[in-house]
Amino acid sequence: MKFIDYYKVLGVERTATLAEIKQAYRKLAHQYHPDVSKNPEGEEKFKEVAEAYATLKDPEKRAEYDKLGTHQPGEDFVPPHDWQEAFHQGGAAFSDVDLADIIAAFTSGRHQAGARRARHGQDFEVPIPITLEQIYHGAEVNIDVTLPEYDQQGLPHRVPHTFKVRIPKGATNGQRLRLPGKGGPGLNGGKAGDLYLIMQLQPHPLYRVNGKDLYLDLPLAPWEAVLGARVQVPTLGGTVELNIPAGTTAAKQLRLAKRGLPSAKDTAGDLFAVVRIDVPKSPTERERELFTQLAADSTFNPRAHFASGVNK
Repeated sequence: MKFIDYYKVLGVERTATLAEIKQAYRKLAHQYHPDVSKNPEGEEKFKEVAEAYATLKDPEKRAEYDKLGTHQPGEDFVPPHDWQEAFHQGGAAFSDVDLADIIAAFTSGRHQAGARRARHGQDFEVPIPITLEQIYHGAEVNIDVTLPEYDQQGLPHRVPHTFKVRIPKGATNGQRLRLPGKGGPGLNGGKAGDLYLIMQLQPHPLYRVNGKDLYLDLPLAPWEAVLGARVQVPTLGGTVELNIPAGTTAAKQLRLAKRGLPSAKDTAGDLFAVVRIDVPKSPTERERELFTQLAADSTFNPRAHFASGVNK
């Protein structure tokens, strides 16, 4: 059979503590989780990492694994004689199963159920997408996640779950929502782990986010910027009318107070409308005539300051 170095799979030393093993597993499981990883080999890597963790997190299985000694990954090897005797009692052959199955079978049944320690289930972290609208209003949504669960042999299987989650008004990007008892099941009467949903804010077609403030590009026609105007501006709370002062220039920021994102303390950020001067891409004949007349009659020179900056 082929040897698998579970310590190298997790990237830890053979002397690693349980906490170090758990930390390495969480990092790699998140990296290679099929719902997160773009790596085409991610799912296979995820299974390999879960198999290594299922063995090394269990003191008994880890002790039996360590008895196998050190070998090169993928090297053909034959387990010790006492392993062969114990495993063959089940009527199986080493060539028929994986190393993880052998360890699970070898260590199972050694103690009565009453002598086993209760173990807390594993905590999981899963990213979930949220929108600005959900943050602004608060929302109740159904979240579909796929979590690894372990069978009686300690091997992982991916199981889909759906949870109804309340997105709190004023939530923030990266905020964690804890679902107690929705993580991995406990063993031998132990409590189930928790599920942590990590909120990830999705890009919005209109708004850019800076803390609690929002920024919106506001296109204006040249005559609106020159003469002033009242225009309709979309906000997360509904459309509002904004006064454009005469002589407004490009890149000017017009502030709409408390039209940004709310916070848990009932305060809100602001919405800044960033002016952008837009022009007709395909002007009509009449528009072309008017612009031509304006160009001929106007004394305005937007580049007059260039002259004062030229060395004479």
